[in-house]
Amino acid sequence: MRIGELAAAVGVTTRTVRHYHHQGLLPEPDRLANGYRDYTLRHAVVLARIRRLTELGLGLAEVRDVLADDAGKDLAEVLTELDEDLARQEAAIQERRVRLRALLEAADGIPAEGPVSPQLSALFHDMAHVATHSPMAAEDREMLALIETTTAPEERERLSAMLGAAFEAPDSIPQAIRVYALLDDLADADPSDPRVDEAARAIAAWIPADMLPVDMVDQQGSFLRAFYADFAPAQAEAIRRALQILTGEKGELP
Repeated sequence: MRIGELAAAVGVTTRTVRHYHHQGLLPEPDRLANGYRDYTLRHAVVLARIRRLTELGLGLAEVRDVLADDAGKDLAEVLTELDEDLARQEAAIQERRVRLRALLEAADGIPAEGPVSPQLSALFHDMAHVATHSPMAAEDREMLALIETTTAPEERERLSAMLGAAFEAPDSIPQAIRVYALLDDLADADPSDPRVDEAARAIAAWIPADMLPVDMVDQQGSFLRAFYADFAPAQAEAIRRALQILTGEKGELP
């Protein structure tokens, strides 16, 4: 048989046959005097088995183990491992679907920064009522989504609980509106503008010191520099001074 005839008989492409040759799964046949490969029925049997194994989900390395005479694993062992792996994938898919349903069924809809946890989604809903058109509020939501993604689960739960409690405090909403307005007004200001100190004090009064993520307080390097660089100079200076107030540090933060 020619390569095209073999491929058609087994239901694969000639490119697949050549790939299996290259991977060492399918032995190269003898060549005729004219240089064409001459495939036998044995090649078709092996190729059909490779197709059945790959359709079960085996990788080519696993197929090679099954086909090898001196393989350390027999077919039953390989298929058992595949079944266990598929069970793990199935459980992971089910967990992801539960999270997706929770997002899709949320009464407040999916926030622009989503997907995020239901707790953070509820907080974003509250923040939307605080400063609907505030650019700084939008950046704040992005930062909270980043923090939720990068912090450990225990820290994430602690922050979510504290943020939720903070927004439920009696004076929290007016304070939040004032903080976002002050920061928005600093978008085109100079870092030496007197309003920077006012904004810093307002931020420090609004945010409890123990609400700050530990990594943000402790890290004196690249993360904080990138954090400040995301804001206008005067806004960054106000946030820097607020962190100094909250952490009680007298020296310069990055």
